[in-house]
Amino acid sequence: MSAPPSALLLVDGYNIIGTWPQLKVSRDTHGLEVARRELIESLINYSAHKGYKTQVVFDAQYQNTPSNQEDYTETLSAYFTAFGQTADTYIEKLCAALRASTQRTIVATSDQTQRHMIVGYGAFWLSALQLYKEVELTARLRQRQQRGNNKRSSGRYLMHSLDATAKQRLEQWRQGIY
Repeated sequence: MSAPPSALLLVDGYNIIGTWPQLKVSRDTHGLEVARRELIESLINYSAHKGYKTQVVFDAQYQNTPSNQEDYTETLSAYFTAFGQTADTYIEKLCAALRASTQRTIVATSDQTQRHMIVGYGAFWLSALQLYKEVELTARLRQRQQRGNNKRSSGRYLMHSLDATAKQRLEQWRQGIY
């Protein structure tokens, strides 16, 4: 069983898509579905790295459909509101319900009205730009760690640090060819 998440991160999906430069380009060029997928992919690694349980909330976008939740990983899901409900109202109601909880709740949005509402319920606020910077920083840190791990593992063995001539001579020696 895994440890409980350090915080619940609620993300106002379309607000973030409308703010992050590369997501705006994806939305305008390839459509909302592509931009949603890119946002979710960005947040999967971020959530895992930070230890957050993340829920990305999207409006029903005038579609007469019931609410729906799609789980992408153990730590990230996307919630599509029901017809007539906005992401803002869903997030606000959830923050109100979690008010007495000991778990830290963070809401990522640049909607100033929503900011005041959720802070009033005791949640922490993160602007779309702040979230963007944190996601980018986390991605760079993970890349550095992976490069460091690759260097350490490849430098572990003498064979990896030898030039081609030395490797060839050792191989001949191993095979008994002098």
